[in-house]
Amino acid sequence: MTEPRVSEHVRVDGDEHPPGVYRVVGVGDETVTLLRVSDADGARAHTGELLTVDTGDFPDFEPATEPPSDASVASRLASLAETAYWSVRAFGQQVAAHPLPAAAAGLVVAFGAVGDAFVSLPDPVFGGLIFVGSLGLAYVGNGLSL
Repeated sequence: MTEPRVSEHVRVDGDEHPPGVYRVVGVGDETVTLLRVSDADGARAHTGELLTVDTGDFPDFEPATEPPSDASVASRLASLAETAYWSVRAFGQQVAAHPLPAAAAGLVVAFGAVGDAFVSLPDPVFGGLIFVGSLGLAYVGNGLSL
């Protein structure tokens, strides 16, 4: 096998290391770091298991293809819903942790949305207020504060 490259896949068989398909995630001068992405049968696995081998031992591993994803449409939709839930929850927690900057940003958005009923300004000003206020909410919601 040639020099190891990040993102290529190799199969590890043997008693010295857990068998399976590994992705190269790091290449140093003397070592190669591998992430296990499948079990011995080739089924995708999300173990987070890292393996560091000497560069000299790397040619002993045979090239492999990336294991196929076995996620069904239902599991992908469930994962999407779960991700959305946790994103909204984390955003709410950050807004609650920083109420003054969040309120200020929210007021800027609100004024940009309905301010033309109270003040006569060019329309781009109100659009700009909505944009700036939204950026402020995103800034606060990501755990950053002014």
